[in-house]
Amino acid sequence: MSLLPTSVPANFSTMAIHEDQNDMSATQLPDEELTEWYSNILPVYILCIAVLGIILNVFVLVVFCLHKKSCTVAEIYLSNLAAADLVLMIFLPFWAVYAANNFDWPFGNHLCRLVTVAINMNAYSSIYFIVLISIDRYMALVHPLSHEGIRRPKYAKLLCVLVWGFGLVLSIPTLVYRRVLYNNYYNISQCSHEQTLNEQLLFDGLLTTFGFIIPIIIIFCCTLKIIQALNNRFLGMLDTQMTEQKATTLIVVVLLAFMICWVPFHVVKILNMLLIANVLTAPSFRTNLLVCMQVFMYFAFFNSVLNPILYMIVGKNFQGKVRELFKQWRHTRTSTLNSTNTNPSMRSFSS
Repeated sequence: MSLLPTSVPANFSTMAIHEDQNDMSATQLPDEELTEWYSNILPVYILCIAVLGIILNVFVLVVFCLHKKSCTVAEIYLSNLAAADLVLMIFLPFWAVYAANNFDWPFGNHLCRLVTVAINMNAYSSIYFIVLISIDRYMALVHPLSHEGIRRPKYAKLLCVLVWGFGLVLSIPTLVYRRVLYNNYYNISQCSHEQTLNEQLLFDGLLTTFGFIIPIIIIFCCTLKIIQALNNRFLGMLDTQMTEQKATTLIVVVLLAFMICWVPFHVVKILNMLLIANVLTAPSFRTNLLVCMQVFMYFAFFNSVLNPILYMIVGKNFQGKVRELFKQWRHTRTSTLNSTNTNPSMRSFSS
């Protein structure tokens, strides 16, 4: 079974099915081993990152939510990023089943829209939570005094609500155009988006602009300023500045991991848009681009697994929260056991 043009979830894929597109040979993969990889290994890979992503992001949310101290602004953004990653991971197993079923969608029209909207919305929300994190660290290090009033938890929570709403807005094309379509060439039902070429280029252009180009420019500029500010603060640091540096070191690593994971896919997506617009026309390039889109898409999803791992390895403040939370649980458990053990003696004494 050849790789299908809709094997990438949601509107991340710019490959659409058109009624007048009878010759599908350009999208077929000549390498049987590569086709075998997509039908057998890809579902296992998706399930693995989904399971790991669910476990690790739940752990991060538990630490942030149950810790006795209130979250800082950066931690509010990180917890919302973990929530977006968690929801994305929850819906990925549907796509694993889809891939294992040779991209024959078995779940019906409603789940086709729900799953792809959820993947789309949370992926774009994750990108903008990264933007908020980068701006917050930029203000904390480069303009620590002039923007102190803005960096408050209540404003951070409001911005998070706006990001969730904006992620939903970016997913409207998916909600409108995604449906189960029967593919005569492959004799299967596909969870695909049905658009004209002009509609496809318009929406993909808007999503690429607001979902990648603008965010990545902001993230890149803030990251450069943050790294410059860190280099200027190694000597003569106060305790508060040391705390800010610990938090910022984690943020810089998260930002770099995001760019490494997501930039290759979006570059390939832009090239694919040029292919649809007939700016690029080589048939062999089309096949190679389709393969690259698959590889880079699922590599990008690994970022949702990588983020919690980075919190635990690099995040000194997060490690401290974990230790304090375990101490808090041990203390609560010890108090409960002591209370349970003393109650019978008290009842015996009173009798």
